[in-house]
Amino acid sequence: MGSPLVHGRCRGRVIPSEPMRWTALLGSAMLGSVACMMYAVRGKSSQVFGPSVYRGDRRRPAIALTFDDGPSESTPQLLRALETSATRATFFQCGANIRRLPEVARAVRDAGHEIGNHSDTHPYFSFQSPAFICHEFQRAQNTIENMLHVTPTYCRAPYGIRWPGFRAMQRELGLTGAMWSVVGRDWRLPAEQIVRRVMAHAENGAIICLHDGRALQARPDISATVAAVEALVPALLTRGFRLETLTEMLCPTH
Repeated sequence: MGSPLVHGRCRGRVIPSEPMRWTALLGSAMLGSVACMMYAVRGKSSQVFGPSVYRGDRRRPAIALTFDDGPSESTPQLLRALETSATRATFFQCGANIRRLPEVARAVRDAGHEIGNHSDTHPYFSFQSPAFICHEFQRAQNTIENMLHVTPTYCRAPYGIRWPGFRAMQRELGLTGAMWSVVGRDWRLPAEQIVRRVMAHAENGAIICLHDGRALQARPDISATVAAVEALVPALLTRGFRLETLTEMLCPTH
């Protein structure tokens, strides 16, 4: 016969009671569910809430610079930095910012940069309804089409947070989600750290996320971003990368 169970111990070994066992299993299941949800919402490779890209072809030496939250009063500084090397990038713009600064938005377009949809008012989409999500991107899409006369191919969720309703919105508007390979954290890091962070992840097909605005903030300080771009562009070109828009990198014609 086996050893008797006395006060939850068998030969000095603690035997978990049934309530303890179920509590542990439930806790593990809850942690697993949270991890899965976090991946679905924030994971750069997640396709749960709609088709999305986060990198291009690893066989092509091309990199896409992308800039979020504009246009802002500071965007022209960035345009000048890109112009010196004839670099084209992709700007994910907010509809409200375009309506506030239409001439700056047009300057981005006229410089040959690609325009993406970054929602209308840059909200957090966590726990928002599908109707709210669709309205945000639909209004931004209408603004871009009516004021800039271009139709975006890509959209990017503010803060990279996707939520149920994104798939329906993307299907309705014909948009593909765009995440990133590396985010420069240029809203808080100095230029030299931004450069180190980006260069450490510079590889074929990388999508780099930087910012020419701060949500809907007027006159944001993007001096660190501008200084970083002035150093990054020649460094990336020296390493043999081509700097392309998202469409050029993801849908090459040659």
